[in-house]
Amino acid sequence: MTLQTIEHEILALVETFDGRIAYKIENADGDTISYHDDEPFQSASLIKIPMIIEGYRQSEEKKIYLNQPVTIPPIEVTGGSGVLHVLSNKVFLTVEDLLTLMITVSDNTSTNMMMTLLGHDEINQCIKELGLKNTILGRRMQDFKALKEGRDNTISAEDTITCLKAIHTGDFLTKESQEKILRAFDNQQLRDKLPSLMGKGVKVASKTGAIRGVAHDCAIIRSEFQTVYAVVLTEDMKSEDESRQVISKIGKLIYDDIMAE
Repeated sequence: MTLQTIEHEILALVETFDGRIAYKIENADGDTISYHDDEPFQSASLIKIPMIIEGYRQSEEKKIYLNQPVTIPPIEVTGGSGVLHVLSNKVFLTVEDLLTLMITVSDNTSTNMMMTLLGHDEINQCIKELGLKNTILGRRMQDFKALKEGRDNTISAEDTITCLKAIHTGDFLTKESQEKILRAFDNQQLRDKLPSLMGKGVKVASKTGAIRGVAHDCAIIRSEFQTVYAVVLTEDMKSEDESRQVISKIGKLIYDDIMAE
């Protein structure tokens, strides 16, 4: 598979897009295509990716324990995406449950709880140690006051790929931690972007991000013969539906190229 064979078609989609867009696509052979991949974007829920990496790293260091029970105080309950804010406060959860919910249903209450448990400074230190250049955790989920004050969460396409590779390969985490995170990504429920037009023959471990005017997706796409890391970031667009369509079409081009081998 040579990614350059689909680059022209992807750029044609990018040129007609009404808004900011960036992407980076890389296969396991190190073949890469990209567009504005080092530019920072509002991260939306993609900030949860370095957070889960730090969560499992702290569990490896015995700073937290995956099976430790968690009580969610009312102050931590947060609206937006997820399920915990509509459930009974008697729900029994563990740290591992929070980490899983943070990815599989992009749960904001889980995310804010994990910020408290892991620590903002510790998460940003993990971001630094991962080598992420345009990523910062600046606020909690649904913290609109912080947003008005100019504090936000950011990420770039290049940084997102670095995170995906840390989850799938490398030695930043143990193999056991990588497998647990990958399982959460495999079970991620929001599938209307990169995987939406893909057929059989691949397994897609993905994470979306969306707030008003922002729509992202990233994925580790595995076939029997090939692995591809992909991220598409969009913001300042007039139509979120157009973003979904463009990201889905890019996903289909990647899928067709993988299956053509």
